[in-house]
Amino acid sequence: MFEQETAGVLIRVEPQFLPEESEPDEGRFVWAYTIEIENRSHETVQLVSRFWRITDANGVTQEVSGAGVVGQQPVIPPGERFSYTSAAPLAAPSGMMHGAYSMVRIDDGQAFDVPVPMFVLDSPHQSRLAN
Repeated sequence: MFEQETAGVLIRVEPQFLPEESEPDEGRFVWAYTIEIENRSHETVQLVSRFWRITDANGVTQEVSGAGVVGQQPVIPPGERFSYTSAAPLAAPSGMMHGAYSMVRIDDGQAFDVPVPMFVLDSPHQSRLAN
């Protein structure tokens, strides 16, 4: 598990290789990653957008951005958590991801970014792992 806290918002990430979704002979390797966002601050926050940088073992980098996560822009009160699972396909047997969430404090409308820690995507189809 990978985790990082910024401005009272803790991000936990747990990646998992999905052999049933992957086709190694065709250069398709798929991971699920579960993200938990815990609001440890004293203010209600809302996740409004995301940014990802995904780099595979071949050095190919993709950048992904958009509103919210999994079709939601969750509001997270103090002491509460929001979790979701998504997936990332790669054309190589390993890689890494990192990014950021753009958040807003509900009370005063102040925007701030929360980094998502870098996490590795290692599959059993490569002997040399990224981590």
